[in-house]
Amino acid sequence: MDTNVLYVGLDYHQNSVRVCAMNHEAKILVDRDVKSDWYSVRNSVSDWKGPVHALLESCSGAAAMADELALHAGWSVQLAHPGYVSRVKQSHDKTDKTDGRVLADLLRVGYVPEVWLAPEPIRELRRLNGYRNNLTGQRRNVKLRIGALLRDQRVLDCPVKTRWSKPWREWVRAVTQLSANGRWIVAQEMDELERLERRIADVEKRLHEQTRNDPLVQHLLQIPGIGLVTACYLRGSIGRFDRFHSGKQLARFCGLSPRNVSSGARQADAGLIGACDRTLRALLIEAAHRLIRHEKRWGAFAGRLRAQGKHPCVIVAAVANRWMRGLWHELKPLGLGF
Repeated sequence: MDTNVLYVGLDYHQNSVRVCAMNHEAKILVDRDVKSDWYSVRNSVSDWKGPVHALLESCSGAAAMADELALHAGWSVQLAHPGYVSRVKQSHDKTDKTDGRVLADLLRVGYVPEVWLAPEPIRELRRLNGYRNNLTGQRRNVKLRIGALLRDQRVLDCPVKTRWSKPWREWVRAVTQLSANGRWIVAQEMDELERLERRIADVEKRLHEQTRNDPLVQHLLQIPGIGLVTACYLRGSIGRFDRFHSGKQLARFCGLSPRNVSSGARQADAGLIGACDRTLRALLIEAAHRLIRHEKRWGAFAGRLRAQGKHPCVIVAAVANRWMRGLWHELKPLGLGF
């Protein structure tokens, strides 16, 4: 342990930051609230002449604060996983004071459950991905409302079999079995659906422009089964493939590993783990379906599992898991990314 280092725990809030600074002997030198800007945080420990290591819990705004402290104050800053930190505390009492002390002490003893601090370009890509997810969620809700209205008024006989195609939409707008209010509501919802689809197309255009010169995204687009949305989401969520120690670790990060519920002599799984980015996992499951249909290797692998009596959901998850582990071995040596 470096005796010349100051360990600072920062309990970050939008308008204030609790600063707790301690030396290598766990003696608290500073413990107070300051304004939520890098200058005030740095000045709170300005008397210290040696290197400063700081730790923040990962939350909205924490990454930007960490970047500012690293850039302007010259500190070594890490982000901590909030879920693991809350388990370490093991206390029913929660205050900014205790939070700051726990963070500083975890940093001092080297028990930080660290989170990768994504660079600004990756965070910008995540914002676009999140915005697109919100729009697709709104589009899904509009479609559900239109379908519910058609069922409610028993509009069942549709001459067009492909739902949401252009002929189907024209039929919905012209259907006569709906009441006057029903026709008006459907027209409003169809207009909203078209508006959302235009906005989603604009976001995807911006994603294409932003990642046009990104070597990792361009490499991913060359892989069968990966389109622009999947590639951009992989880039935003994973960032760098070489930050994972193994393909198995990456697959678990993506939520593609089975949850272990073994006890004693009983060995059992219980579905996929829940601690993951659900949107990322859904995209990878969709990619696995495409791989099974269009790639001979994965179709054969799925066939072997099917012959063993595996459930279709288990087969698709296994393909996604194996594929991500192989992707790690393929991309890690290239070192593509920020």
